[in-house]
This record gives sequence, C-alpha cells and structure tokens, in this order.
Amino acid sequence: MGWASGRAVNYEKLAALFVFPSKSLGEFTSNTDQTKEGMMLAPELVIALTVAIALIFVLLSVWYVRRETLTVEDYVVSRNSAGVILATASLVASGLGAWISFSPAETGATSGIVALVGYGIGSALPLAAFIILGPRMRQLMPQGHSITEYVWPRFGPGMYVFALAVVIFYMFIFLAAELTGIALAVQLIGGTPLWVTAIVIGALTVLYTAHGGMQASLFTDRIQCFILIPLLILMLITAAVAVGDLGSIFAAISGTKPELLSFSNVSGIEFGITLIIGILSSEMFNQGSWQRVYAARNSSVVRKGFLVAGLVALAVIFLTGMFGVLAVGFDAAEDPSVSMFAFVVAVMPAWSVLAVLILILVLVMSSMDTLLNGIVSAVTTDLARFKPNLNGSFLLGSGRLITIAIMIPAIVIAAQGYSVLHLFLIADLVCAAALFPVFFGLFARRFGGKAALVSSVTGLVVGALYFPASDFVPWSALPQSGRIVISLGAALGVSTVLSLVFALAAKIANSQEYNFDRLSEDVQLIIG
Repeated sequence: MGWASGRAVNYEKLAALFVFPSKSLGEFTSNTDQTKEGMMLAPELVIALTVAIALIFVLLSVWYVRRETLTVEDYVVSRNSAGVILATASLVASGLGAWISFSPAETGATSGIVALVGYGIGSALPLAAFIILGPRMRQLMPQGHSITEYVWPRFGPGMYVFALAVVIFYMFIFLAAELTGIALAVQLIGGTPLWVTAIVIGALTVLYTAHGGMQASLFTDRIQCFILIPLLILMLITAAVAVGDLGSIFAAISGTKPELLSFSNVSGIEFGITLIIGILSSEMFNQGSWQRVYAARNSSVVRKGFLVAGLVALAVIFLTGMFGVLAVGFDAAEDPSVSMFAFVVAVMPAWSVLAVLILILVLVMSSMDTLLNGIVSAVTTDLARFKPNLNGSFLLGSGRLITIAIMIPAIVIAAQGYSVLHLFLIADLVCAAALFPVFFGLFARRFGGKAALVSSVTGLVVGALYFPASDFVPWSALPQSGRIVISLGAALGVSTVLSLVFALAAKIANSQEYNFDRLSEDVQLIIG
C-alpha cells in the first residue's frame, strides 16, 4: 500500500499542471553532473548491499511461513491476526516506498511548504477514511477479502468490471513505478544498470511474496518498520546537526525564493489540492489497505492502526519534504528530483549516502510485496467466488503463479527506465470518478449498480475533457484544459453530484432498498 505512489516525472512539463510530486520517481536527468558524481558509491558495494538486504527478507520470510500450514485465507488476508502494534507497523511499512526519498523533497524544492502541507494531508486523508470505512466494511462483510468482492454483490457485474480494472491497473502501475524508482535510484548512487537492480529486487521480492502471501508481508512489514523509522529519525537528526542555524538558511531562502516559505503561494496551494484529490482517490482502491482492514484483530485495531499510520504519514511527508526546501537554501536543488540526495551530499556526512541506499532498498521491498499481494488477493478471491469448487491447493498455486506473472512485465518496464506518469494520472482520474459512487454504496440503501456506473462513467468523461494528452499538451479547447487539478476535481465533483441526485430520485420514487444483510450472506470464507 502506498500513501502516495511513486511516478516518473519531467518537472518542467508538469509544473504548470500542478501534478503529483507524490508520485515522482523516474527521470533523474540531473542538470548537475558534479552532484551526480558526488552521490556515487562503488558499484560492487551497491550491488552487494542490494542482494544482501533482499536475501535477508527472503530467508526470514521463508523461515517464518514454514512454521505453520498455510491456508488460502492466510495467504490472502491472514484474517484477524494483527494487534495494534503489528497493524500499525504493517500500514507504515507498506505505505512508505522509495518515493519518500525523492518526491517530498522535490515538492519542497519546487512548490514549498504549503504544498508539503497538502501532500501530508493528501497522504493522511485515505488513512483517516479507512478509520470510518474499514469498520463499516467489516460490519457488512465480515468474511470479506477485497474491495472488488464488495462491489460485485452490491452493484452488479458492470460496476464490478469497472472497479476491478481500476484496482488492478492502479496497483500494477504503482508496482512498476516503485521498481523503476529503485532501479534508477541505485543507478544514481552506484551506476548499476537498471536491469540488474530490477531483476534482483523483483525476483527476490517475488520469492518471499509468492511463498508466504499476506502472512509473509505482515511479518516482513514489522521488521521493515522497525528498520525504517530509526533510519529516518537518524537521518533527520543528522541533517539538523549538519544544518546548524536554521534561521540563516530560511533567510537565504526568503531572499531567493520567498514563495517556498509562503502559505499564500497560489501554485503551491493548487498543487496541494491536486495531491489531496489524487492520493485520496487512488489509495481508496489500494487492495493492500483493504487486506490490512481484515488482517486487523477487530474494528478497534483498524481505527487505532490507521490513525497512528495517518499521523506518521503527516510527519514523514513534511519532514522529508523539508530536505528539498533546505537544499534550496544551500543552493543544492538545481535538479529538484534529486534534491534530497543533493542535500545529503552537500551538507551531511559521507556515510549518509550509504544510509539512504539502505533506506530506499528496505522501503521499496516493503511497498512492493504489498502491491503484489494486493493484486493477487483480488484475483484469487474473485477466482474462488466464480469457481467455488476449486480446492485450496489449486488456489494457492494459482496465487503464486499470478505473483510471478505480474512481476515479469514490471521488471521489463523498470529495466527500460520509462516514465509511467501518464498512466498513473489516468488511474487517478478513473479512481476519482469512481470514489464517491463506490463508497456511497456502503451507506445509501437506494443507490443501485446502474446509478453507480452512470455516475462514475459520466464523471470520468467530464474529467477526461480537461485531461492532457500523453505529451501533456491539452487536447481540447476547454478553458484551463490540461490542468490535472481541474480534471480530477471535475471527475470527483460530477460523479458525486450525480450519485446524490440518483439517490434522491430513487428515494422520491420509493424504489427498492438494498438489503445490506446480503453482503454477509454472499461473501464467505475461502474454504480449502
């Protein structure tokens, strides 16, 4: 699960569009070759460290899962197994990704503090939404596994196909982006070829994820969280000591780029609004989060775990984003996409580059196993639903084969270093259009599948009118066309208004109410 997914970005193309630095991993085309060279570690060291860290998690995971017999339920959701500490650790570890080493700092360096506030709110808001929606889903569908499993009985096949496409497309693009991000980051630090990192990280992550499923993910999340948080704190303390007098640094920033420190920065505000809409919309369809709703011991654990993870999201995004702001003060942000690395090289001790490498390696594995698990769980639960006679061994084997099959194209994409930004934005647009209709159905009895589908598709069409083409050039003549914030806002706004109109019309017409008890009857445990 990601609070904000990693995505490749050419900032010059997108600055005017107010698109997501929250998903900005990819085209590290630095304008400063000297800075790049200063970040380099010995390639042999980088490769050895990459393999060693990945192997540690493989071995630990295999050892843990072999301790007990694995059922399909264990593999898909590990139901009711996590207390508050484990649930929180899992949410934090799976939510953090390699993107936190790049995108928050880029946001700070380009859009300033007000955009970082929006970034933090956008990252925390989905977690806050799960505090309400998670327990509601557990109440209505206590034996559930996935968001798509809810959509089928609640809205019917049309909306189900729409939602399933959204979930799989978004999570696969997120997976490819994370793998691309770590490949490019390792290349930046050690000159390692993209395909080497992509194969090593991808293959070793698949090994323990395919073997242990959700149980392995929860176990490794706990270890990864207890590595990540101390490392992040160490980096922040080291940065504070290295900077020294913050007052003089902020004075320097005020003299060169005062808008970065201004809360009335219009572009930063619009940037923040875009982040809030986009991250909230897409993360609500992140199957990794819904797995953790059912992995929690009870609804109280869900509320506490997501609450703490939300507070961590706010703190991590803002504090790591300040690396970018400080990089501007030290004149080390010529290339915003690597401003955190540039700051580390310019200001912090030499060992900090090695610490950053360890940090991003752990980060990317923690998010990738969640993404793989999420896609596989959605497909496996639906397979069990449509083919109830399949036995557990077949479903487990199918889940493992699907895990491997998903990773192969992700490795191929990562090895090319492609930007996946436009695909990510398409997923965000579709998610924004489907957001309100899907979750409105958890509460509104007189809101059916046709109304949900029409609302979503109409919102998508209206949002698409403002959406930029693949080269980020507006394709329609509408005012402000090509502004992502307008596109996502239109998709969300239109689908929300239409959903409310359909629900009101159905109430006036006294149409048949949906019986929520059907969800608990239609969705059962996977036996086998």
